[in-house]
Amino acid sequence: MGARRGARRVALQVLYALDLNPDQPPAAALQAVLAEHDGPADPEYARTLALGAWAERDDLDARIRSASRRWKIERMDRVDRSLLRLATYELSVSDDVPVPVVLDEAVELAREFGSEDSPRFVNGLLDRIARDLRPRESRSRRTP
Repeated sequence: MGARRGARRVALQVLYALDLNPDQPPAAALQAVLAEHDGPADPEYARTLALGAWAERDDLDARIRSASRRWKIERMDRVDRSLLRLATYELSVSDDVPVPVVLDEAVELAREFGSEDSPRFVNGLLDRIARDLRPRESRSRRTP
């Protein structure tokens, strides 16, 4: 596992913990997950993703709502919701990370932490979000 993949894994766990207990300090949640994390992780990238996504969750949730056709965000599985926030945030702020990488990493985390349906659900929503956030890049990756 690479350092950025580990950072995404840490960020997902932090966002999940904060979704369960939104009153806890985000920095404390990050420290707790980093202390338990086994493997490489870029702690600064984890911090950027986790704390940034948590701070922007209202805007991220609005974007996720607009991409979701049948699911209310409040009814989504916590893992899926946390993962969608994480990947949507990464798509928004990390222009150096290509869309396919963000989507592939999110699907892998969905396989690891989510339900059987999570990978397909997360991929479908993130594909719509990516087309909105990065239309040029999304179009070019669909070219046959």
